[in-house]
Amino acid sequence: MNGARSSVVELRQYTLHDGKRDVLIDLFEREFVESQEATGMELLGQFRDVDAADRFVWLRGFPDMHRREAALRAFYGGPVWAAHRDSANATMIDSSDVLLLRPVDERSGFPAPAASRSPIGHTGAPSSLVVATIYHRDRPFDQEFADFFTHQVRPVLAETGATPLACLQTEHAENTYPALPVRTGENVFVWFARFADQANLAAHLRRLEHSRAWHGQVLPRLSATITGEPRRLTLTPTARSLLR
Repeated sequence: MNGARSSVVELRQYTLHDGKRDVLIDLFEREFVESQEATGMELLGQFRDVDAADRFVWLRGFPDMHRREAALRAFYGGPVWAAHRDSANATMIDSSDVLLLRPVDERSGFPAPAASRSPIGHTGAPSSLVVATIYHRDRPFDQEFADFFTHQVRPVLAETGATPLACLQTEHAENTYPALPVRTGENVFVWFARFADQANLAAHLRRLEHSRAWHGQVLPRLSATITGEPRRLTLTPTARSLLR
């Protein structure tokens, strides 16, 4: 996972008006990618949620919290957002579902992209899937959990075809740009994996279901540690997503 630049990451989930997801994606990929990166952000990925036809999910990163505030002020106070915000906002029902995250350690952030971003106007979306698995807990995730994930959870995931690409947890720092709210009072641990296609994801889930190590050793401890059931976001990258 070396090569990561972002020490602060936003996982943003937007609920859109019926039939408006492709409208927003077209606008976003034409106007909001390079213009945000010009302020110092890192646009990590844009996605359609497979299980929710009107949900748009995206990830953006920042070097640190101080530069996050500066970049957000520059973009949302700048000419590109002023020119297109009404069109963007018209597609949205809710844009406040945002998790503020940080890599678990220096090796667990998103890696540098394997290929350059497709040019503006490119429409050929890949067949790959990105899956984000979200664990909740009634207290912050600590080093003990990180070690458990690294030494027990991760090997079984890798053996069954889902090597974690990045592992993030809640960034508890104050949101210094309150004009864009984030979810507070929560403790999450999120791991991401990439699959070549739906068949590869299905094969992983079958292997995991039949894994003795998973059911005998990992799952009992995991279930005793987290609160409730994990949430899985199954995402298809857009045409210009770097994470694909």
